[in-house]
Amino acid sequence: MRWLFAKQLRSFVTLAACTSFLLNLALLAPAMYMLQVFDRVFASGSVETLVMLSIPVVVILTFGYFMDAARTRALGAAGRRVEASLAPAALGNQLHQSATSGVDRKDDALRDVAKLRALLASPGVVALFDAPWVPLYLIVIALMHPLLGVVATAGAMLLVGLSLVTEYATRRHTEHALQATRATNRRADSLLRNAEAIIGMGMTAPAIAAWNTKCAEQHVAQEKLGNASARFGALARMARQTLQATALGLGAWLVIGREASPGIMIAATILLGRALQPVEFLIGGWKALSEARSAWKRLSERTIAEVPQSRLVLPAPKGRLDVERIVFSPVPNRPPLIRGVEFSLLPGESLGLVGPSASGKTTLIRLLLGIRVPQAGKVRFDGADITRCDRSALGRAIGYLPQDVELFSGTVAENIARLQAPDSQAVVRAAQLARAHDLILRLPEGYETEIGEGGCLLSGGQRQRIALARALYGDPRLLILDEPNANLDEEGDEALCAALADLKVRGVTVVLVGHRQQVMSHLDKVAVLRNGTLEAIGPTAAVLARLRTSAKVLPFPASEPLQVQA
Repeated sequence: MRWLFAKQLRSFVTLAACTSFLLNLALLAPAMYMLQVFDRVFASGSVETLVMLSIPVVVILTFGYFMDAARTRALGAAGRRVEASLAPAALGNQLHQSATSGVDRKDDALRDVAKLRALLASPGVVALFDAPWVPLYLIVIALMHPLLGVVATAGAMLLVGLSLVTEYATRRHTEHALQATRATNRRADSLLRNAEAIIGMGMTAPAIAAWNTKCAEQHVAQEKLGNASARFGALARMARQTLQATALGLGAWLVIGREASPGIMIAATILLGRALQPVEFLIGGWKALSEARSAWKRLSERTIAEVPQSRLVLPAPKGRLDVERIVFSPVPNRPPLIRGVEFSLLPGESLGLVGPSASGKTTLIRLLLGIRVPQAGKVRFDGADITRCDRSALGRAIGYLPQDVELFSGTVAENIARLQAPDSQAVVRAAQLARAHDLILRLPEGYETEIGEGGCLLSGGQRQRIALARALYGDPRLLILDEPNANLDEEGDEALCAALADLKVRGVTVVLVGHRQQVMSHLDKVAVLRNGTLEAIGPTAAVLARLRTSAKVLPFPASEPLQVQA
């Protein structure tokens, strides 16, 4: 539980520890009150004595109430601080890993952060703060009678040993249950993500059956963990009751032998119950503690090696792109996907990237964006290594339209503005440049139209054109388009070609992956990528002519006539 003593939480934990100490001091009062009532009030029969004893107990317990409330508020604030400190970083790590490695971590990291916050509101963490003060109760019991102190100490040690056995016995079950739960959640997410294909191809029954298999494994793992936790929790409760009964019986024997008073017998029993309660809660809440420990371990392992970035404020980018013989392999000791690719584009130049499937086009795009780091060579943007540039500044200078268009829940304007507060003029300018302005105005509420989660209320072509406007938002100097016309009709193709012409006039550098010659003919250069290497690169007319006369398979549909513009 070292994370509880992190710098961000130290003040809250210190406050919780101090209030726990004062609260435990206050909770000595009921036992002391019981001792005085039995030994003095019953013996004297004085109502005045009872009243004078009751008043300070009420005051002390009222003080204890405020200490308990303060501790609860401190732990609640610590939970909020944990989420505020870790959740953004956890989400950022997930985004980074998904972009750079292709590993879809889903929201496991955010769930782990939620587990840490939930622990700070659970009885288990309260028991952690009460446990250090158990010796205080044992000392008070020993002062009442040494024999009672020996029994209380032995009982506490017994429960502590039981807590260690619980941790050892449930550790493996906890890990299995967490792994099974994550596997089930991921399978459900995968099914929901592919709902259209599942329903369309009649795969509902087998999909649910596969999910049920994961659920069954999860239930078995959780049942094993629950059974183990329940057994040890029940054992702890019965052990505490047995120890209290033993202390009561021993106290009665001492009273009979005139070695202790009835008040000592009752007070010692109450104090022993209070001393053993935190240990019992620790055993009962060990599942939550184990889950939190595993969550912290996973979060600690999800660190990103930060790439050194220059702190110098570079001048406004012009858009020059230099690719210097880059080599990239996603898996060590495997043949590289990109091998020795090099080319240069001046500001305002455009390049079409073509090639058969699995030739490495999308991987090359990710290298150009700087979200993948080549093992050899460099991608330079205005002379600077793109992987060392500040991502926020770089993002404003680059526009990107991915192959799989993803929009976000919200309005059209919010999506075009890249999830920032929309600048109305910039939003409209980007939409006009993308030739999507009229399309957006025809929507029910224009730019304020809610498009639903993932843009589900729009057609594929509408999503692609709005995503192109998003790529153009903020007047970027480098535009990278991965099959921007995959979902466009003839009108959309014409709009894209007109936008490319405008970008040429504005001096925007463009790299476009595509398969339609009509769009390619509007670009300055064409590069043919095959098996991760550039097979040809040069002026559009020359490369397309070479492809026309070559015996190799064209990267364009054979039915589409070659239309080359000089």
